[in-house]
Amino acid sequence: MQLHNWDFLSVHSSEIKEYTATSGTMGQPVTVALTGNDLKRLAYNEYQSFRCADGKPEDVYQLMLTLDRQFMAGIAYYSGIRQLGAALVRTGPGLPPMQWDTIMRVQSNSIVAVPSFILKLIQYAQENQIDLHKTPVEKAICIGESLRQGDFELNALGQKIYDQWPIKLYSTYASTEMQTAFTECGFSHGGHEQPDLIILEIIDDHGNPLHAGEYGEVAITTLGVEGMPLLRYRTGDICAFYEEPCACGRKSKRLSPVLGRKQQMIKYKGTTFYPPAIFDILNNLPYIQEYIVEVFTNDINTDEIRLHLHTHLSVDECELRLKPILQSKLRVVPLLHFHSGSEIHQMQFPPASRKQVRFIDNR
Repeated sequence: MQLHNWDFLSVHSSEIKEYTATSGTMGQPVTVALTGNDLKRLAYNEYQSFRCADGKPEDVYQLMLTLDRQFMAGIAYYSGIRQLGAALVRTGPGLPPMQWDTIMRVQSNSIVAVPSFILKLIQYAQENQIDLHKTPVEKAICIGESLRQGDFELNALGQKIYDQWPIKLYSTYASTEMQTAFTECGFSHGGHEQPDLIILEIIDDHGNPLHAGEYGEVAITTLGVEGMPLLRYRTGDICAFYEEPCACGRKSKRLSPVLGRKQQMIKYKGTTFYPPAIFDILNNLPYIQEYIVEVFTNDINTDEIRLHLHTHLSVDECELRLKPILQSKLRVVPLLHFHSGSEIHQMQFPPASRKQVRFIDNR
């Protein structure tokens, strides 16, 4: 799709009513064009998703994400909430003081945000005497980052949020290309497939479908998309699916949390793992304030890992604490590089980026 973007267009250009684009995580952004019916389908998709996540017309959703920069998800959430009949307030990303002021002023009971930003909201609340147990917020629709492990229990990031702010957390999984979301219900056992909008397969390296519970690559076929429909599109994400009926009553397939991206698999000193394994370790360490995981090819043509870290500890003390943890959990110790808060912020938010960078692949 990057190399032959417009070959995927299946309608005359006069039928295109909106142009969106991917974030370019794995290379150059891909433009995804939508017709008028595609925009209606997108709204219906998120309407169903918010309903799955226990959304109600009386809810007030605070959208802590961008609605510009060709970001499909922003307009999808907005349209879906409108169709649900709930109220919303578009605060955009960042600025915890403004977010909290708006939460208290309009009594937002639901937020849509990236989990790592929710940690910043928690930090601001703790530093400014906001009692997290007495806010109007009851639930968070979490986007862009995984909250759960393969067994559906909260990972380190999700647990850190819940321990300090025990609101209901709902995971989502989607991409611009698929124009469809897999969203958790209140039982938190995977993202529900919307079988009227998408066909889900988990496939092996040769494109053969795998059985329930087996991990492989997510492949999707979109239903009802006019502008750029996709047939068995390989997402690069590694997941499993489950097909027993959910306790919520839905009988559609459920998608596991993402184990990692196929292209991002790291082979390091005889050990194979995905970046989220490192994220989970670092998210669980209070003295690691920010981080970036970088992978590159060394002079003997094998994978090398460099962790860029910001900590309030001295370098020596941080290394003394961190290295044994990495050795015990990963069985290897990557290269460690330390940065100031401003330096790591510049690395995480490069110009024109609309999401925080946590992984850099320079192989």
